Amino acid sequence: MTQIRASLADIHSLPVDREQDAEGKGRYLVRGPADTIAEMSYRLTGANQLIIDHTEVPDAFRGTGTGLRLLEALMADAQREGRKIIPICPFAAAQFDKHPEWADRLAYRVRTKQG
Repeated sequence: MTQIRASLADIHSLPVDREQDAEGKGRYLVRGPADTIAEMSYRLTGANQLIIDHTEVPDAFRGTGTGLRLLEALMADAQREGRKIIPICPFAAAQFDKHPEWADRLAYRVRTKQG
């Protein structure tokens, strides 16, 4: 673990990539050394909405802002595509709570057991 963290010294230089299938399921991801991947998955719904359903940030990426980078990339693409966001994932929902200035990007809020 220490070796992986040491090689993440310039984490912000790692690109955020997007993958999406024909059905509208996709993910944003950051690939680190030793096959370490942080990802945020989503699915398109309706004509102009998307649901963030999961975020996974391995221990090697924790505390680096990688989860927030994934969300910001997703939000930029959603805005460019004219989509509103439904954050079902507890991480994404918590970030929307911390950033009231993002309220205009929400389709609506869904409360889960975690939040």
